[in-house]
Amino acid sequence: MEKIELEIAALSQSVTQAQSYAVVLREIDGMRRLPIIIGIPEAQAIAVALERVTTSRPLTHDLFRNFCVEFNIKITEIIINDLIEGIFHSKLICEQNGTVLSIDSRTSDALALSVRFKCPIYTHEFIL
Repeated sequence: MEKIELEIAALSQSVTQAQSYAVVLREIDGMRRLPIIIGIPEAQAIAVALERVTTSRPLTHDLFRNFCVEFNIKITEIIINDLIEGIFHSKLICEQNGTVLSIDSRTSDALALSVRFKCPIYTHEFIL
């Protein structure tokens, strides 16, 4: 299945759901957008990384990144691979010492990690 590369285009308060945010993903080589509704903590985790805010102690996603670095685990890409009953499903594609693994993830967590690992975000045509 062909992968379509996306990037984070915007992060803003959701106009459709109270107490939520929308992260808008933009197709790299196209005009389409993919809005995903996420919670406040998840939006903060993405915003902190996008804005390169330094915190006094590691946040959860920073801790996970530090753990991966210490154990030579790289997240090489994020794939938003399914949409079931209005919920996006994602995979972290990881590599450690030449072994590639696919790990199930909430999409908001995958996006927060993609910013920290500077790895590409992909999806499939049927999702867009």
